[in-house]
Amino acid sequence: MLKKYYFIIYFLLFTYSVKAQINLSVYSEISLVTAGPGEELYEAFGHSAIRIKDPVLQLDLIYNYGIFDFNRPNFYTNFAKGNMIYSLARYDFKYFLASYKRDKRWVKQQVLNLTQQEKQAFFQYLENNALPKNKDYLYDPYFNNCATKPRDITKSILEDDVIFNNKNLNKDLSFRELTNNEIHWNTWGSLGLNLVVGNKLDQKATPEEYQFLPDYSLKAFNYAKINRNKKWVDLVIKEEILLNFKEKKPKIETLSPFLILSIISILGIWLTYRDLKHNKRTRLLDFSLFFITGLIGLFLVLLWLFSTHEIVQNNFNILWLVPLNLVVSFFLLKKKSLHKWIIYYIQFLVLLVLSIPVLWFLKIQVFPPAIVPILMILLIRYIFLSKKLLPSIK
Repeated sequence: MLKKYYFIIYFLLFTYSVKAQINLSVYSEISLVTAGPGEELYEAFGHSAIRIKDPVLQLDLIYNYGIFDFNRPNFYTNFAKGNMIYSLARYDFKYFLASYKRDKRWVKQQVLNLTQQEKQAFFQYLENNALPKNKDYLYDPYFNNCATKPRDITKSILEDDVIFNNKNLNKDLSFRELTNNEIHWNTWGSLGLNLVVGNKLDQKATPEEYQFLPDYSLKAFNYAKINRNKKWVDLVIKEEILLNFKEKKPKIETLSPFLILSIISILGIWLTYRDLKHNKRTRLLDFSLFFITGLIGLFLVLLWLFSTHEIVQNNFNILWLVPLNLVVSFFLLKKKSLHKWIIYYIQFLVLLVLSIPVLWFLKIQVFPPAIVPILMILLIRYIFLSKKLLPSIK
């Protein structure tokens, strides 16, 4: 969740190693640090990290599981396949804080109620994880990210002595709803995300699964309890605001997807009206609609088949982004008579588009609102073609 250049700076500024056998002093603190969202899409969810501070040893370190490298071999291919490698970086906390101060994003710290032995265990665990041979991990945006790592580490170290009590969280939201609450629906990022993910994202998340979002991870730690002499007390003993900035929202693009797709839809409807009035067919419009929807549909099918990301499976967007459209688009460039199967195929496409509102209403899959204008032009054009092409079939 950090910018690419942060990755380079952190590793240049902090290349030395702190030996894990060093014993922390009684004045040491282990904290969960949470940062608010930024304006860019990749900053929209905020960020979580772990801080270890020891004034006696003059240590003030951040352990950041949100580092990735664009220059890693086959970065984009691995990302599409679901083999996304993130890394743990350990560096001076002052650089972490400075980056968020520069971006004017709030930062909060929750100091954990730990014994000296538990603090040392955290330190050793994180130091071992920061070693070059251990720092990389397989990232999952919902189940293994910067926000879930602190919880999993805490449970691993404290075992049965910690309970994450999530009863105060809203338990009726899906993964998609949780995600869409963080990013505005009328952005290209939101549209792209909701196009590539399937209906697995429409499953209701458990309260623990909410913690893939840093905000909910922060809340979960506030509600968590730790066993102290057979008495359950708060895991967090102190919460501090380190940077107090107003929470930012992702930028809304001037050329938003709904605007652009509405313009395309209006243009398509106007051309269809003109074709109907003059008894003609704009072949370039048909080719463009079929080629583009087919190409995107092919990409979605390849993701479904070959990506290890479970969230891209069972994607009903292929009901309107039909891969076979890619082949049919070239037939529709012809002036000559067309095969009868194309008429039947287009009539079938009408049924597929009409099924989208049904699936949407039943919440089998929630579709991005920005696609409504495109669904309109597709439906209108398909109906027009199914009637227009009848006289020209073989």
